[in-house]
Amino acid sequence: MYAVTMILMSVSGAYSDSHSLRYYCTGISSSLPGIPEFSIIGYLDDQLTELYSSDIKKRIPVAEWLKAYNDPEYWERTTQVCKGDEALFKQEVKIGMKRFNHSGGLHIVQVVTSCELRDDGSFTGYEQYRYDGTEYMFLDAERGIYIPTMREAEITTQRWNSPDSRMGEAAKHYLENICVDRLKKFLKYGKKDLERRVRPHVKVTGRETGGIMKLHCQVYGFHPRAVDVRWMNGEDEVPSYETTNVLPNPDGTYQIRVSAEVTPKEGDRYSCYVDHSSLKEPLLVQWEPPQNPHLAVVITVVSIVLILTSVIAGVIIIYKKKKNYTAADTSDTSSDT
Repeated sequence: MYAVTMILMSVSGAYSDSHSLRYYCTGISSSLPGIPEFSIIGYLDDQLTELYSSDIKKRIPVAEWLKAYNDPEYWERTTQVCKGDEALFKQEVKIGMKRFNHSGGLHIVQVVTSCELRDDGSFTGYEQYRYDGTEYMFLDAERGIYIPTMREAEITTQRWNSPDSRMGEAAKHYLENICVDRLKKFLKYGKKDLERRVRPHVKVTGRETGGIMKLHCQVYGFHPRAVDVRWMNGEDEVPSYETTNVLPNPDGTYQIRVSAEVTPKEGDRYSCYVDHSSLKEPLLVQWEPPQNPHLAVVITVVSIVLILTSVIAGVIIIYKKKKNYTAADTSDTSSDT
């Protein structure tokens, strides 16, 4: 149900012990099989917590630990808010298509709101508006005003920032109060699961094609989600040509693969650098180049020849000793007795 949201969402790869509560509100211009026209998806850090969609018409808990949040008034009240947002988004999608000069087709309007509680007790927040995955305006949370990043949003930001509307101030109040209070409340229920630490496993491989070596670093089985993975050549970072998203595993852990293309030179030392909150020190897993197969064959043949030569030489020596051996005469009258 939330495939469109997952495709468009941006995630941070940097590790931090701070906590964030994010909501992805998504409206699409036409219905698709299995995808609702409107949905709201909540995340505490990187765990899916809540869901509302135009299909189910209810706001429901998804995370197991949040199901213990027994507050019927909260779920009913937020369901009504979601229904109001659903009606609003139908208009926002039409307005967006008009502003971007689209008369038909599949188009998406998405609003991302987030508040973050830092380790020192301070907090910050943001609100971002996207059309077909591209930001067109955002909230300046410090000043409580909306800033257009595309000319199509200039009319909207002027109206929302006007003295009669002051919608930016209302959004700022939500982030600093309602969002942060909800984040603190959710943390009481999900803290044990969120603070679980599982060390990552690391596997490095490489394959050469046409003089170019493709290096792959597979990091898997770690928790929480935030991780820093990169290729290094000694102390120098190697630019990555491909990095997958951090993907979930069925057991609740995560995985990621980072790849790099290099032209190996003498003296190069390639290794995969992994930093994660479960580690006291970052991991540095070195890649060992595969042995030349032709060289391996030569070494094997030479070894076999040496072994056979030693065996043949031993047989010859034994044969010569037996041929030259003369038995002692046992006669009492022999002068050689």
